[in-house]
Amino acid sequence: MANFPRYAIYYAPERGSVLERFGAAVLGYDAHQGIDVPFPPWTELPPDWRELTQDPRKYGFHATLKPPMTLAPGKREGDLIAACEAFAKAPRAIAMIKPVVETISGFVAIVAAAAPPDLERLAADCVRAFEPFRAPLKEEDRARRNPSQLTPRQSDYLDRWGYPYVFEEFRFHMTLTGRVDASRRAAVLEMLQDRFRDSGVNCLSIDRIVLFRQDDRDQRFHVIGEWLLQSASG
Repeated sequence: MANFPRYAIYYAPERGSVLERFGAAVLGYDAHQGIDVPFPPWTELPPDWRELTQDPRKYGFHATLKPPMTLAPGKREGDLIAACEAFAKAPRAIAMIKPVVETISGFVAIVAAAAPPDLERLAADCVRAFEPFRAPLKEEDRARRNPSQLTPRQSDYLDRWGYPYVFEEFRFHMTLTGRVDASRRAAVLEMLQDRFRDSGVNCLSIDRIVLFRQDDRDQRFHVIGEWLLQSASG
């Protein structure tokens, strides 16, 4: 299995923002503080909500840019932090998206209604820029991705980049549930769509990268650094 600690470069909304509070409450976990928080007091929340959100709770509310990785030999946490700081200082066009709630591969997530090229470019840049920090996948970790279920391109990306859903396969998503049984998926989706609509979040600037750390397999990921991206427009 993977060595620890593990690190991931994610997008996560600004601490204390409406979206950050929404995601933390839905998952029951605040990754900035590394603590449990109460679920929303919604009357339609299913009684097994803790179980339905168990998987995404482990990672915290986020969108993946560079997936979880063990540091390569010779690399230290301080090196990765310095690289994040340097990456954020490089001027770039800041992606703006319209966030909507949809199902993706059986779970419910906030996704981009349309993925602008600036967002896809940011994700690709993160994959490449932080690759020198990634230790090679162990065979057990590769097997966890069910490579027999991947397309040839996804399998190639898994072997080359340690993750199958990069570049053309990338899709921005901020997970809100684990896999939901098909018989109840529509009801859960409708509930989250309604509640997200009530939040008033209609536009989202993907304006930062956030470094998460998982100390061991029994711990959740938590935030250890955050950097605003430098806008090319000044």
